[in-house]
Amino acid sequence: MSAPRSTVRRSLAAAAALPLLAVVLSACGYGSEAKDDDAKKANVAAGGKKLSADSVKIGYFPNLTHATALVGIQEGLIAKELGGTEVKSSTFNAGPSEIEALNAGSIDIGFIGPSPAINGFSKSEGKSLRIVGGSASGGVKLVVDPKKIKTLDDLKGKKIATPQLGNTQDVAFLNWISEKGWKVDAQSGKGDVSVVRSDNKVTPDAFKAGSLDGAWVPEPTASKLVAEGGKVLLDESSLWPDNKFVITNIIVSQKFLSEHPDVVQAVLRGSVNTNAWINANPDKAKVSANAALKELSGKPLAPEVIDPAWKSIQFTDDPLAATLDAQADHAVKAGLLEETNLTGIYDLKPLNKILKAAGKPEVSDAGLGVK
Repeated sequence: MSAPRSTVRRSLAAAAALPLLAVVLSACGYGSEAKDDDAKKANVAAGGKKLSADSVKIGYFPNLTHATALVGIQEGLIAKELGGTEVKSSTFNAGPSEIEALNAGSIDIGFIGPSPAINGFSKSEGKSLRIVGGSASGGVKLVVDPKKIKTLDDLKGKKIATPQLGNTQDVAFLNWISEKGWKVDAQSGKGDVSVVRSDNKVTPDAFKAGSLDGAWVPEPTASKLVAEGGKVLLDESSLWPDNKFVITNIIVSQKFLSEHPDVVQAVLRGSVNTNAWINANPDKAKVSANAALKELSGKPLAPEVIDPAWKSIQFTDDPLAATLDAQADHAVKAGLLEETNLTGIYDLKPLNKILKAAGKPEVSDAGLGVK
């Protein structure tokens, strides 16, 4: 995978031939329904002073790559920074529905993958959202049937799944195929490799049934495939500088950021503290995340799934802006997306103020910040 080009400004404005982009571009692709769980989580710090808003509505996915939100809310680390301002949380199963909720004011802040963030920024002509922080890196793998595929070259002629047409993993796989010198029609998925767009909910069963030879997917789907007899052939992080690439960002509506900067800063402090706690207590954090998943979905992840999945995700305050720019560039090269100006998608001033106060290094917006 080519190194990020931070001087190139891209967007995920949909190409005319890409009808699915209006409902795609999720890092995880688990559907589109939102589920309110604020009734379960009051999340008001006892005796805390209320900030400029009575409450803050936070959206995220019930997925390990959103563990900063899962753990931060589960452990009260975000609520602690908000004092008397209540956390109202909602979970989503796909990026587009979370962006719609942000645009409608149903949520104020969201944890979300790079593709829907770019698409939301582009469709609003830069007026809907800002990326204000990072959350997670990595957690994406190519898992294959070891009986059919033993080397990367063996992928030629095989059926490999990605979550959705044009989503983050789909673009990454198409870019990898292109760099191998192989040809695939991005729209149909037909070519030297058959790219099969398969919802992550059904991919493990399709793999088990033999109708898929492998999949380029995020966690925990990748580890679910391994539990069904698959083998990790490639970890996408190995293709990126320093083995890091953005999988989850923190976004905020520009309206809420303008009206309640103190609340945004409090959520960011909670996120920074949560990531520090996760990294200092990985085993406890894994248990906390799984407890949150059980509460949200009714079923925790099995040890053989969560253990390897957890190890492959890095939790970071850095939004890894240069890698987001590169991901958009890869989508443009694949013919799925149009070019546009991403300048202003980031506002990292509040985060950098928090990091500086904590004695931590500031993070870069790769030239894509608010001027």
